[in-house]
Amino acid sequence: MKKGEALDLTRFKFIAKGLFVGIIVGFVVSLFRYFIELNLHFVLIAYKYMREHIFFIIPWIILSILICLINGLLIKKEPNIKGSGIPQVEGQLAGELEMNWWSVLWRKWVGGVLSISSGLFLGREGPSIQLGAAVGQAFAEKTKHKGAGRRVLIAGGAAAGLSAAFNAPIASSLFVLEEVYHNFSPLIWTTALSSAITSDFISMNFFGLTPVLHLRYFESFPIKYYFLLIFLGIILGFLGKLYSYMTLNIDKVYLKIKKLPQYFDSIVPLILVIPIGIFWPEVLGGGNTVVLGISHFWSNIWILIVLFIVRLVFSTISYGSGLPGGIFLPILTLGAVLGALFGKICVLLGLMPKCLIINCVIYSMAGYFACIGKAPFTAILLITEMVGSLSHLMPLAVVSLISYTVVDILHGRPIYEAMLDTLIPEPEKESQLSSFQDKIEIPVFAGSLLQDKQVRDFQWPKQSLLIAIRRGEKELIPHGDTLIRSGDTLIILTSHENCAWVRHQIEKIAKKSSEKETTGKI
Repeated sequence: MKKGEALDLTRFKFIAKGLFVGIIVGFVVSLFRYFIELNLHFVLIAYKYMREHIFFIIPWIILSILICLINGLLIKKEPNIKGSGIPQVEGQLAGELEMNWWSVLWRKWVGGVLSISSGLFLGREGPSIQLGAAVGQAFAEKTKHKGAGRRVLIAGGAAAGLSAAFNAPIASSLFVLEEVYHNFSPLIWTTALSSAITSDFISMNFFGLTPVLHLRYFESFPIKYYFLLIFLGIILGFLGKLYSYMTLNIDKVYLKIKKLPQYFDSIVPLILVIPIGIFWPEVLGGGNTVVLGISHFWSNIWILIVLFIVRLVFSTISYGSGLPGGIFLPILTLGAVLGALFGKICVLLGLMPKCLIINCVIYSMAGYFACIGKAPFTAILLITEMVGSLSHLMPLAVVSLISYTVVDILHGRPIYEAMLDTLIPEPEKESQLSSFQDKIEIPVFAGSLLQDKQVRDFQWPKQSLLIAIRRGEKELIPHGDTLIRSGDTLIILTSHENCAWVRHQIEKIAKKSSEKETTGKI
């Protein structure tokens, strides 16, 4: 530090605030997770009882109708609790949506417990992210943070929510940066990581040290079998595109059910799940039991095929009803089933030994999430944390990259970003400009002087032209009144000889931050 310079405590302050947010989120999400697991345990007992006493189905139908009515009223009062919650958080961090934290917090908690613990194929991870974001927003409002500071705390709360749900703090932080916030600003990731670590500590005191989807493997995947991973990645890519298409279009099926108000669409999956619960209770829920017991399903190929079809179809039906529940864990479960199916076929064809099927399960979970969420780094790191070994990094990367590339070639979009588009109007697309000029890309970090300012508010270098602003995977055509947000990437057109100079001039603006921009007044 140079003589006369004051200490910059901005990041330290936000790390401390992130720790506090993480503690609150840890308790909120741990209780959420505890009551879901407790209720689901009784639901499974009830289905086993129902198998022997079929008349018990009548009061169970009445209970399902009651759950439908309660959730319908909750959603009617607060539409932002519908579904996963990740698209809503993504929209909130982008400044495109605004929410009442208390209304979302308690309604999402109650609705999520009722929906997920009823046995539907819904995950708790997405709702946990929204619950964490609501806590982060509450802390920001109580401490008078606005603008960027508020968004930093919301992002930290979101990371803490996923961490408490999955016991994977590093992957949770990366997911918020890669998929939700679309920005690797140091202020964001340090706050998110501190929140995630703290909430994970609280969660471990509730549930122990073992990760949610901890899988044991027998040996590392031999290099001589790597050619099989190419085929696995391609298959995952195509089936990932199928999952996205079904999930994003299931609402059209519900629109044809004209006799029901939209708020009460959940009666459809709640009734349809009853026969599944009676005849095959082992497959109910988000998928924890399926993944952990996957070895019990791969004894027969047809069992795996039926399991994949049932979970694929019914998870889309469950999510499309609008109930508070996510797709994070159901996606990983489908990936595990596909990996087991692929591995079993390879064993029967004599292409690899049986002991490597579990490896295929692990790689397939990462690959399937990577291509659907289009967040490969999160997928790789998440599975690495769950397995507890770095020896899988190479095969995980191979499968994830190939499946991601297949979906990208098929013009697939990140599923959470596509869901967000149903909540807000789609922005303008970028027009193609001359290819005879050089483009440079400059990120806008949280706390930058460019953040929350209009394009016209700055004197851009004369040798440059701001031609687009990338927000997530969208590219907007900027106008004078276009608002620049943290997380954006500026696409600048300039001549080849001026690239370095223009980048230097704009980065001085884009990276410059002050405590005034990240604390009290924002």
